[in-house]
Amino acid sequence: MVEFLSFIDLVIPVIFLVVIYLFAKKKQMQNIETNPSYKYYIYGLMAKIFGGVSVCLIYALYYGFGDTVNYYNDCVVLLNLGEKSIMNIFRFVIGPDTSLFYELDSETGSMQYWSDPHARAVVKLTFPLCFVAFKSFIGMTILLATISYWSIWRLYQVLIAEFPNLIFEFAVALLFIPSVFFWGSGLLKDTITFSAVCLFSSSYFIVLTQKRSYIKNITFIILSSALLIWIKPYIFFALLPGSLLWFGGIQIEKVQNNLIKSLSTPFLIVFSLVSGYFMLDIMSGFLGDYSLENVLDKAVVTQMDLKSDHYQGSAYDIGDFDPTIQGILSKMPAAINAALFRPYIWETYNVTMMLSGIENFILLVFTIYLLIKLRVYNLFRLMFRHRILFFTVYFSLFFSFSVGLTTSNFGSLVRYKIPAIPFYVISLVIISSTYRQLKDENVTDLQVDLNKSSL
Repeated sequence: MVEFLSFIDLVIPVIFLVVIYLFAKKKQMQNIETNPSYKYYIYGLMAKIFGGVSVCLIYALYYGFGDTVNYYNDCVVLLNLGEKSIMNIFRFVIGPDTSLFYELDSETGSMQYWSDPHARAVVKLTFPLCFVAFKSFIGMTILLATISYWSIWRLYQVLIAEFPNLIFEFAVALLFIPSVFFWGSGLLKDTITFSAVCLFSSSYFIVLTQKRSYIKNITFIILSSALLIWIKPYIFFALLPGSLLWFGGIQIEKVQNNLIKSLSTPFLIVFSLVSGYFMLDIMSGFLGDYSLENVLDKAVVTQMDLKSDHYQGSAYDIGDFDPTIQGILSKMPAAINAALFRPYIWETYNVTMMLSGIENFILLVFTIYLLIKLRVYNLFRLMFRHRILFFTVYFSLFFSFSVGLTTSNFGSLVRYKIPAIPFYVISLVIISSTYRQLKDENVTDLQVDLNKSSL
């Protein structure tokens, strides 16, 4: 049996932390004079490492089981197989090789995710970190958190280049939301997929708007897309419609005729939705459990399962629906609400859930405030001022809808929804900032007119 924590976990993590901090401090000092946002660089990195180590310790010491300890177990078992023969590792990486199963024994240990291709992908990606960390669970978690931080920081830099007055707000959205740096930093699928979403988004942004480094950024887009398809395909397909809207919106901006521009926007929205649907349908054979038909059936099965006694107080109910497009869409408001704002504070049953409940409450209050302040009509008007909102709003809401519909309990929901939360907060921040800017401009214009009249 693989030992989760050992003496090596008292030595390796300390060495890693010192080295990582020194390199981070050097990078911060090199950039902070020309880029004030680097004042958050070390804070964000340390928050991410803290979140990853916390997940590691909670699962290893309190639960004693769960995804993160299973991934660590399989990484150690793979390295044990490699000690028998280095070819065993190559056979696993390029596999599945079913004959490798017979190499497992009491010395190597047994694998938990042998038959799950998406979970096995995590093992293939992270076992080198286990090797570098000398099989230290905490050590490899620190390495994964640090590596995944790069793409998050990259997206942060891309956003503040476009919105330089939102340095603090974007830092909060991407670096300091507790549930995100907690669940998005451990040895879990969510850490890799959230990092891949940030890499995809930043690279796509640079290609579309800054029009530079095409080869590098297109390579990053392909790499991040491959990672998402390999581990969680539904996240990749949640990105596609918003990406099409973003691209189309930029092209519409080039149109000189205002009437054509106005008529093109609704058409673009419909086109992105329809094309996303047909793309899912065409690739159903490749997606397997994530195909359109299977997802609809899974959503209904999940919803029925949550009513069982197995989940006790952690389940939530969005109501009955049929496995059809119409039936699924009828639950869109309830599913989005569940993903973004639940569990409510009164629905929490432990400390972890209570923290999530407080976070959800703050997000709900901010959302209601903007809706009241702007009204729905003005909200949509402001969205058209920054085409990136087509992407951030669509992805966060569509992904929230998907997760809220197909997740059965709050424990899983808190983890699965983390890719949506930063992009939803980014959307709110941009909309709020744009509204304040326009309001100030109107006040300034009015003051100028009054001054001219007095003269």
